[in-house]
Order: sequence, then C-alpha cells, then structure tokens
Amino acid sequence: MASRKEGTGSAAASSSSTTGPAGKGKSKGGSGDSAVKQVQIDGLVVLKIIKHYQEEGQGTEVVQGVLLGLVVEDRLEITNCFPFPQHTEDDADFDEVQYQMEMMRSLRHVNIDHLHVGWYQSTYYGSFVTRALLDSQFSYQHAIEESVVLIYDPIKTAQGSLSLKAYRLTPKLMEVCKEKDFSPEALKKGNITFEHMFEEVPIVIKNSHLINVLMWELEKKSAVADKHELLSLASSNHLGKNLQLLMDRVDEMSQDIVKYNTYMRNTSKQQQQKHQYQQRRQQENMQRQSRGEPPLPEEDLSKLFKPPQPPARMDSLLIAEEEETLSISRAQTENYCTYSYLGQARLTLTARTSRSSLPKI
Repeated sequence: MASRKEGTGSAAASSSSTTGPAGKGKSKGGSGDSAVKQVQIDGLVVLKIIKHYQEEGQGTEVVQGVLLGLVVEDRLEITNCFPFPQHTEDDADFDEVQYQMEMMRSLRHVNIDHLHVGWYQSTYYGSFVTRALLDSQFSYQHAIEESVVLIYDPIKTAQGSLSLKAYRLTPKLMEVCKEKDFSPEALKKGNITFEHMFEEVPIVIKNSHLINVLMWELEKKSAVADKHELLSLASSNHLGKNLQLLMDRVDEMSQDIVKYNTYMRNTSKQQQQKHQYQQRRQQENMQRQSRGEPPLPEEDLSKLFKPPQPPARMDSLLIAEEEETLSISRAQTENYCTYSYLGQARLTLTARTSRSSLPKI
C-alpha cells in the first residue's frame, strides 16, 4: 500500500540561509514506515534545476529551491520543484516561509503535486559540505523524515556528465543534532566520524512514454558529429580548481590540528599545575597538623583551574567530509577523461579505417 504525504501547513525554521519546510509531511503508515532507499526524479524537475542555475547562478553563488512530490513505499518520487527567489538585504519584508506556502497553495489549486519532500542546491566544483547545509537538512529531515537534499554540480554537467546526487543525514547524526551537543565527548559517544554524517541515496530519472518517444525522434534526427562534442578532454581547468579547493581544505584541517595540539598542551600544562598545587596543599596541611593546627579548608579546583575550551569537533568533521567529497569528484573527473580519450581514439581509428577502405580513383 503506497503511503502519501499530507501537508499540514506548519513551518520549521532553519538557522541557515535556506528556510525550513513550509509543509510538514505526515505518513499514513506511522513511524514504522521504511526509510527512503531510492529517489525517483521526473526529467522535468532536472531541467528546471538546470534552468534555475543558468538564469540566476553566477560564479560561487549557489541557487536553492523546494522539491515537491510524494512517498511510495521506500521510494521518494520528486515530481515538481520551484526556486527560492533571489532577494537582497534591502528586501527586509520578504518572508520565505510565506512565499513557500503561497506557491504550494497555488500548485494545489491547479492539481499539481504540492507536498514538500526536500530541497535542492547547486554546488561550486563539488564543494557543498558546510554547517549551513547540515543545519538546513536537519531542519527538513526533522520535520519530514523522508526529505532529501539534491546537490547539482553545473560545472561537471557542462562537461557532458550530469551531476545530480541526493543526500540525507545519517540516523546517528540526527540523534546528535537533536541533542544539540557537538562536544568531542558527545560525538565520540555517538560514534560520529566523517563517514557517518551523510548517506547518498540512489537516483533514478524517469520520463513519461511520450517524452521518451520525443527524445528517440530527436536522436534519430541529430547528426552524428554533434554527439562527439561531449568527448572533449578540456578538463584541466576543472581538475585544477578541484585540486585548489582540496588543498584549501587540507590547509583548514592543518589549522584545526594545530588548534587541537595547542589545546592538548594547555590541558597537560594545567594538569601539571593542578598536581603541583595539590602537593603544596598536602605539604602545608602536614606542617599544620604537626603544629596542632587545623588543616586548610578544601577548595574547588574547578574554579581555580578552569579547563581550556576544546576546539569545535564538528568543524573538523565537516572539513574531512568535504575532503572526501572533493577526492571522489576528482577521481570521477579523471575516469571521465580516460573514457573520453578512449572514445576519441576509437572514433579516430574508425575514421581512418573508413578512409582507407574507400576505392581509389
């Protein structure tokens, strides 16, 4: 039995630039429903996301929007979307939650899927793992259990390989975010590492039969030479930028390591000072006892020796996750270049073979 989400109209606020879900989903199956194991996206949704970035995306500026659809068993079907409007600081009266509610209400009036199932965001050379994204996805996933975030990479897509991935926060990280305790002890207790922060959900792009027929007709009419334009090897700029971002993250991780080493040195130094203080107090009490005087009153050492503030552990985890994402993106780009090179070599060999087989006049 398929379970479909029903919007209740409540709003969940978010601490990042992306607002929380305007419509909170409620499943008929209760809390025993299975988790989302696959995301099915209509081709029209993909085209809308690409068009949104082409119209409003500039350089490192990201674009964001709302995903609409429904949940069928363990599959999340995304059937529609609409963008968040670009507004400046001068637009102080603009209410993003109210805008989402009005858009969803308008879609409902024309009998289009209006149920909130997540959000999407573009990325700059595969760099998207930030605290703002984590806070926004927690807000969505806390309000709508099956919600996902789609990450669209326009740079890689422009090279001929559609880059669209769906992510969710892992259950372990959701529990830590609910407690709002990101101390090193809490993250260690929850067994949170950078591998246990985000989980990728497989994506399937589905089109209607009429669209498939239209694409088949367009493919028949297209020239053979047009298909070879995607075999371009001009990816040095992409690889260079990817490596630059990766080196920046390594530098940030090095700075965090320096902060952690400083924290450990300060902690060790404070422990030595505390131990020396206790020894002096003990010797002084022994002298007072030999003179028949009462011992000194006990003091709260935590007030005398305040422990140093530990560095933020969550920031280090986000940097490590970003490094892994950039490394995977670099490896995928290298594999794509290899396949493109082999494709070009095969086409060149085929062309030479065809010319050599022609009869000489």
